[in-house]
Formats: sequence, C-alpha cells, structure tokens
Amino acid sequence: MSFNSQIQAVAYCRTPYKQKFGIPRQPGLVSAARGFVELAPPFNQIDAVRGLEQYSHLWLLFCFHENLAAGWKTTVRPPRLGGNEKLGVFATRSTFRPNGIGQSVVKLHGVHTHKGKVSLEISGMDLLDGTPIIDIKPYIPFSDAITDAKGGIAQEAPVLVDVSFSEKAQQQLESYQQNPDYPRLAELIEGVLAQDPRPAYKKAKTDPKLYQVALYDLDILWVITEAGIEVTELRASQVGKTEQPDK
Repeated sequence: MSFNSQIQAVAYCRTPYKQKFGIPRQPGLVSAARGFVELAPPFNQIDAVRGLEQYSHLWLLFCFHENLAAGWKTTVRPPRLGGNEKLGVFATRSTFRPNGIGQSVVKLHGVHTHKGKVSLEISGMDLLDGTPIIDIKPYIPFSDAITDAKGGIAQEAPVLVDVSFSEKAQQQLESYQQNPDYPRLAELIEGVLAQDPRPAYKKAKTDPKLYQVALYDLDILWVITEAGIEVTELRASQVGKTEQPDK
C-alpha cells in the first residue's frame, strides 16, 4: 500500500519570533506572545472561518519549513534528556520529521477582516514568523483535554529561570513599551528567556557567552548569571545583517 499527496498552505502565521533560537519548545508556555494567522488564497474567505469565534482555542497544523532540507533520522536527542539519550523520532516532538508536520494549540482572540484579508488573532504560539499553516481545527475540550494522560519524559512543565534587566535594558524596555508595535514586551521577554533557550549541553557548564534572541524587530541581548538570566540590552534587530553571537 502506498500514499502520496500534495499539501498547500491555507495560511501563514505572523509571530514575534524572527529566528528559531528562543522559540518556546511547546505551545502555551509564553501567553504574552501575540500574533495572527493570515489566510492565503483561495482560502482567504470569511465563510471558511464562519463560526470559529465560538471556540476559545485552535489546533494549528503546520510545516517545519526551515528544517525540511535537513531531512530526518529514526532517533533524536531530546533536550529534556540533556541531549545525551536517544529516543525514536515518533516518541518525541522533534522538528526534524519525515513529513515535517507539527501541531500546536493556540488561544483564539478574534477573527478579523481588513482590506479583503481574513486573519485570526492568536496567542501562546510556538511558531516562527512566516510558518506555513496547512490546516486549522477547533480545539474541543471534552475530547482533546485528557487530564489523566501520561506525558512520558515531559510529564511536568519545564523549570523556569529567573530573568532580570540591567539598568540600561530597563530604561530601553520602558521606552519600547510605549510603542504599540511591541505589545506586552516585558512579559514576552521574560516568558521566552525563563525557558532558558540554550542548548541542553551548555546548561551544566560555566557559560560566559553573550546571547541574543530576536523578538519583533528587536534583538534582546542577555547573559547567564549566578541568579539566572540578565537582559543587558535591547536594540534594533541585526538578524540577517551581521554574524550572531555564539549559541
């Protein structure tokens, strides 16, 4: 038996996450992340989402579009296990998969139309800006929420790291927060960095590196301290313009 089918994007996701480094490893971990799902032709019709506003959450099926060229392997090293142990690809949520398909639950805040374009306002996504969405489905609590499910290696939520701001970064943050283009910026930064996005192998070592995470059109620069993570500077993003700090 064989099966082959072509899939096209029904929408594209617009999010604060401009690079893969720093994106939460699961949906719902950073509720301050706000964005939009913009329907693509020929699906860009209000009738296609009629009745969707009665649901509080959605399933987004999407493509790991930037990982497809790298292919996949039968086993991967999950960050939850420190990157030292292997599990089968189908026993993990690895982004390197045979068909490159992922799924996320997001909160729906509204359905909008503007100049003939239909978009869904969402939050809590774990998706790179520009991610192709291949299907949208309503989240059904009575069947989708299984309270006694076993979570394997990911039964518990990740332990969060304390995040602080240097005096310089705090002043910059206060300035940027006056701009409506950066909604809930402080909460977004704290939520992203509290997950400690570094590779697992670096977390057990002294780490003097300067790190950077791109959110909206800003670079958030930060370092590891004895107390956790300190944001040292916010600046206009250099992603794609200069060489990035070692990650």
